[in-house]
Amino acid sequence: MLISPTVSQTCRSQTFTQANTNFTNCTDLPSLRAYLHWTYNPTARPNPTLSIAFIAPPARPAGWVAWALNPTGTGMVGAQSLIAFRDTNGSVVVRTYNISSYSSIAESRISYEVINRRGEYSDGVFRIFATLAMPAGSAGVNQVWQVGGAVSNGVPLRHDFPTERLSSRTNKWCEWGCVSDPGGE
Repeated sequence: MLISPTVSQTCRSQTFTQANTNFTNCTDLPSLRAYLHWTYNPTARPNPTLSIAFIAPPARPAGWVAWALNPTGTGMVGAQSLIAFRDTNGSVVVRTYNISSYSSIAESRISYEVINRRGEYSDGVFRIFATLAMPAGSAGVNQVWQVGGAVSNGVPLRHDFPTERLSSRTNKWCEWGCVSDPGGE
């Protein structure tokens, strides 16, 4: 049996084009061919920071990808999301959304301060880079990620709901405060 390089690829083999883009840890997420690289800095002031690179292919080339922390629930409702897509001018944007329902979304502030953010798209994959200020003493939150197939007038449209998309979350993700990743990057 032959294994395709894309199937056997892990987050450890991924590289970043921008100089000085390094992360302490990485995780092959269990669904949607997604990966998360991260570094938690507990000594940053005034609050600890979480720097991430989220990598995933959209459901279709004109689609979007999202990564979020949900401090109040286990799914998308309540998620404090970073969503990347191609804007109407073709550039990649990363916008913030406080997901309050499954019906529609609107760009909004989220409950975490976003210190910086940027997005990239190449080889059929979006990359979200961001640094979030975390509340002091935060022990863990639920992590959610998602992909969608379309954007209309600068607004990501609702994704389909197959099983793989409904399982794109980890409950009480707290790698930085509760469990240390034995692998790291």
